[in-house]
Amino acid sequence: MNIVRLSPPAVIPALCPVCHYTQATPFFDGGSQPLATLGWPHTAEEAKTMPRFPLAFVQCPRCTHVWNRSFSYEVIPYRSNPNLMFNKGVIWKGHLASTRDLVLARLPVAPTVLDIGCGEGHFVRGMCESRAGRGRFVGFDPNTSGRSGDGVEFFPRYFEPLSDIASFQPDALVVRHVLEHLTDPAAFIEQMAWGTSTLRKPVWLFTEMPCVDRAIETGRLPDFYYEHPSHFTTRSFRTLMQRGGEVVELGHGYNGEVVYALVRLQVPASHAECSASATIFFQQADQNRATVRQQLDELAASGKRVAVWGGTGKGAAFIHQFGLDAERFPLVVDSDPEKAGTFVPGTGQPIVFRDVLKASPVDVIIVPTQWRAADIANEIARERIGAPQLLIEHNGRLVDYTHGDHPYRFAQRS
Repeated sequence: MNIVRLSPPAVIPALCPVCHYTQATPFFDGGSQPLATLGWPHTAEEAKTMPRFPLAFVQCPRCTHVWNRSFSYEVIPYRSNPNLMFNKGVIWKGHLASTRDLVLARLPVAPTVLDIGCGEGHFVRGMCESRAGRGRFVGFDPNTSGRSGDGVEFFPRYFEPLSDIASFQPDALVVRHVLEHLTDPAAFIEQMAWGTSTLRKPVWLFTEMPCVDRAIETGRLPDFYYEHPSHFTTRSFRTLMQRGGEVVELGHGYNGEVVYALVRLQVPASHAECSASATIFFQQADQNRATVRQQLDELAASGKRVAVWGGTGKGAAFIHQFGLDAERFPLVVDSDPEKAGTFVPGTGQPIVFRDVLKASPVDVIIVPTQWRAADIANEIARERIGAPQLLIEHNGRLVDYTHGDHPYRFAQRS
């Protein structure tokens, strides 16, 4: 029996735009080709001489997403050449109606709906007509040709998730055939989830895009062109939707050529708790900095001789944050003799070896690196360096290392 051993697939560094995995497998090299749907040449000669762009598609081994790692959003003329969809096919119109009803079934009688990347507004107009104009229906697209009126408003600009959600307070967000054009769809989805996290009501997200499953199964190459940098498998689509909240429904339409999902937008509780904690730290940092600076001002005005132990790394960061200028705090020492003769970055105090404190004792030693305070205290005792007071920063204040309440005092080993 012959056993065929396959070589491991080649992988290259490439960040997946869906799950952010860092390695990818080469999937399709389509060469360099002109824009296929947004070039709009006006003559045959212009068409033949159009700029060409690389089709270097790769696939994520983790979530199966396929994308063009050489794509550049800046070369696509979205503002001048809109990405128009043909919405008049009989079967397609039926698909639009069924998905429209799927969304509306979850909404209040008079909802606020934002259609992002609405194009000419077919979908959002249909939703408005289904509710007989009850509610607010809004479309966003940088080159929408739709006119506001009959219950529908159009904004010819890009949608800004955080600010627009706060302003419009929507019940639903619709994003159809948009995410496959973005270089970082995960960031867009997560911004929408965070934007709705402050609203005291459920907010639904309906998304739809082409599904690449059949193209992969059958080797269908024309699906891969420059304007579509991202190609979603069912699996990668679900992965993306889960980054926005609870996937209530995920299905396929138009004979499996599109995949759609209805998601209740929400931020995981653990993420919200971490964000709240970060906000507290952010707000407290200003108060802590002001408190320590005031203590240092008082210390400088007291006339006591002060040394700072450590002038690089966290020591330098301490000097920067709390304003220990060279005029008031000129003496900076270090345990490392190799750092002697260098200077504190940004403030310029010369760094000297700690033995200088034997000949010229000080009243106070400030230790910026709390985690090294026990070692430095031992070093001070071992070297018989006089220092009536050793200060460290803890909980936004300078505290006495020997007598203060803090977690940095190590038990002495016998």
